[in-house]
Amino acid sequence: MLLNGKTTNQIREDKDDVTVDRLASVGQIAAGIAHEVRNPLTAVKGFLQLLKKEHPHAYIDIASEELENALATMQNLLNVSKPDLDDEGYSFINLCSELEAILYLFQDKVYNVEIIKKFENYDVNIYGRKNQLKKAFFNLLKNSFEAIPDSGTITIKHYINNEHLVVSISDTGVGIPEEKINMLGTPFFTSKETGTGMGLTQVYSTIYEHHGMIEATSEVGLGTNFTIYFPIQQNNGIGVMKLNLVYEEQQTFNEFYLTNREVFNDLLTRQSRELFERIKENNEINDQFILNSTHKVIEFLHEANEYGLIMHAKEQGKKWAMHDIELILILEWFQMVRKIYWDFLANYYEQQIQLNLQEFFDLERRVNYNLDSYIKHFSSSFSEYSQELIQSQNELIDDLNVPIIPLYDTMAILPIIGAVDTRRAKNIQVKLLEEIHNQSLKHIIIDLSGVAYLDTAVLGHLFKIINGIRIQGCKAVLTGIRPEITNTIVELGIELNEKVETKGTLQQAIQDYNESLKELSR
Repeated sequence: MLLNGKTTNQIREDKDDVTVDRLASVGQIAAGIAHEVRNPLTAVKGFLQLLKKEHPHAYIDIASEELENALATMQNLLNVSKPDLDDEGYSFINLCSELEAILYLFQDKVYNVEIIKKFENYDVNIYGRKNQLKKAFFNLLKNSFEAIPDSGTITIKHYINNEHLVVSISDTGVGIPEEKINMLGTPFFTSKETGTGMGLTQVYSTIYEHHGMIEATSEVGLGTNFTIYFPIQQNNGIGVMKLNLVYEEQQTFNEFYLTNREVFNDLLTRQSRELFERIKENNEINDQFILNSTHKVIEFLHEANEYGLIMHAKEQGKKWAMHDIELILILEWFQMVRKIYWDFLANYYEQQIQLNLQEFFDLERRVNYNLDSYIKHFSSSFSEYSQELIQSQNELIDDLNVPIIPLYDTMAILPIIGAVDTRRAKNIQVKLLEEIHNQSLKHIIIDLSGVAYLDTAVLGHLFKIINGIRIQGCKAVLTGIRPEITNTIVELGIELNEKVETKGTLQQAIQDYNESLKELSR
């Protein structure tokens, strides 16, 4: 299509060039300001630390914390303004695979937000810095989820159009006013009530660094769409990386690996950056922990010690599960360890004698079998302990969902709050009957004022509980029954007077119980 003598792509590229120039100018200015501001802030931080040692005070702690936030903002601004300082290498990237992996990080959001994926041309790759791109798409998806206040839809598309790989992310969120669209990506500009705008700045900087183009359209109340265009790169396959490693004559592979161990550390740290960033706040699982664990795995690989690998995998799986780190990130780490290990093997044997075909397949079978065995047992241990944690949390929640409050020696209150399904009703039954027996209760007040609705199945279970209370020799009183629940009881034709006493409010039931105690004491 021609418009004023130009194709749609040319118009888009011209518009993008203007945007790049504008953002680059703003970015350079912002980076300069950030650099100049960071230096005095760092000096203030040092003096605050000295002052804290001599005169500890809560206000100094607050000032230090706010100063750290300011320094972090300055550093983020420098990072997005000067992405070329990143030493991460370039590689071929399959965005379909990376988008699938990123979506795993939003598992807690998908209950309210439907994800629609329309992926085509799965085999197309782009050439770039994987961690930067993953962070950019993470920021875009994070914005989409945050733009949806309650429930909605996020649609992700991946397809080829006019020799470009196109990825679009659209949401049904609150939308962005038209006058603010052109400012997206500018440092410190945000449409959110809270936020710095640095997330979208990183997105725009990364896309432009990868020679891509980005378009944003939005309509208030209907949602926002980001469309990103990448140049397509031909992928000649995932080949072996040629490394600049030190090799000495007659070295064993283990000796070769130990000589170049720091190179291995550097490659793993850079290529698994997302994992390292995710765990940097953790006190126990940190960079050194990961590297030490990796080298222990490699030590067992050198020895072909399958039993040692299995025992180490079980221990590590449990430890990682304790710290709430997504399994998808850990599996990516395993994948990177395998890749770099094979790069080392290839570089080693290139310097030594060439392996014949049989020797190569023997080596491949031994290494990959042992690594797969490690991953299998790690994942099993991780999943098993995760399930134990979930079970213990459910048990704790179940206990909290049955808060039996003793009021007198033989009388207690059970306030029920929130939704009640059949599982929770069953748990209430078990816990309540146990406590009636253990505390020798003669009266129990069940307050339903915190329950808005009970379906017929749960209501039927409630009366089974009341029958159980009577069998235990205890008298039950129901209070706070809402009109919605009363309507259900009436529709079912249940005669409450024959089964249980009812009171309008909890206060009324307690007052009546106190008066009955006074009557008995006279």
